[in-house]
Amino acid sequence: MKNSRRDFIKNATVASALVAAAPGKSFAILHKDLKEDDQVIGHGGFTYKADKGWAKISVNTNPLANCHEMVQDSKGRLIMLGDHTHNNILIFDKSGKLLDYWGTALPGGHGLSISKEGGEDFLLLTDCGWAQDRTGNNYGQSGQVLKTTVDGKLIFAIGHPRTIGVYKDDEPFKPTETAVAPNGDIYVADGYGSDYIIQYNSKGQYIRHFGGHHNDNKDHNLVNAHGVSIDNRDKNNPKLICTSREENCFKVFTLDGKFIKRIDMPGMYVCRAVINDQNIYAGVCWSKDASGNRFDYSGFLTVLDANDRVVSNPGGAAPVYKGGVLQPTLQAHNPVFQHGHDVCVDEDKNVYVCQWNAYHTAPVKLTRV
Repeated sequence: MKNSRRDFIKNATVASALVAAAPGKSFAILHKDLKEDDQVIGHGGFTYKADKGWAKISVNTNPLANCHEMVQDSKGRLIMLGDHTHNNILIFDKSGKLLDYWGTALPGGHGLSISKEGGEDFLLLTDCGWAQDRTGNNYGQSGQVLKTTVDGKLIFAIGHPRTIGVYKDDEPFKPTETAVAPNGDIYVADGYGSDYIIQYNSKGQYIRHFGGHHNDNKDHNLVNAHGVSIDNRDKNNPKLICTSREENCFKVFTLDGKFIKRIDMPGMYVCRAVINDQNIYAGVCWSKDASGNRFDYSGFLTVLDANDRVVSNPGGAAPVYKGGVLQPTLQAHNPVFQHGHDVCVDEDKNVYVCQWNAYHTAPVKLTRV
């Protein structure tokens, strides 16, 4: 398998389906300072039990830094992207057994999307252009987006928009996310760079960009455009849901970049919107305290219904509306998560949670109850 991959993952090591927890410290042990797994979290019809030892891997063989995002492929496998270059990609079955791992060239591995073309799954991997040295200090580099097969063969790469005259010389490009439209168009969220959403066709050719910071109508701006998703709940009228994380909201656009509305999420620094049936799920990376100040290790998850109303906050306080307006939401008194970064929802409505800055822990499984 190794020989079938291009240079960008030349040194990746592939594991077989027999990989399990090796001797030594396990990820389950790293969770010992958290609350017990029998705690039921969430609200309304969206309640869960957390399994923090779900991933059957060892820190000795499969080290992790940050578990950024996860998707499920057509075979039911769960594919995770992280930023540890020993194994950027980890592939699990639903029991948490590790089936495969690969990738050594994405020190800023951040965004992961999946699309199907001609019956085959493809991945879009986003390197945000930020990484850490061995002392833990951040350093910057240019970001990139890679389209690959699920086993790591490179199809094409999208580099800095400046190279095709789209960005000015002083506009940074540090992409955080992608989404693929029904016609194959690719939308890139430049969430750590210039906050544009950049639209390409299925071959990676530029079409347009929108968002950013300089629109006359401030609602059209994005501030930390951390995520972008295709909302197909209305099959005849698909839309884009874009994260404006520093504004604690989602902003909804047409597929050609026209602003429709915003969905306010007061107190919540939300990551990408994950659509499942009629619901939106999202990780909350930080929340605010009662005084309105953001603080670290204050993340949780949030779930919205078809009318964009929050119905559950697993790991957070129950949603409260006054006069139809959502009130600021805090982390629960018994924290379960540190920084919720992404979720993946399987066919049984179980949720797999990836976290940033969470003591190098593996994804947590939430079993619906």
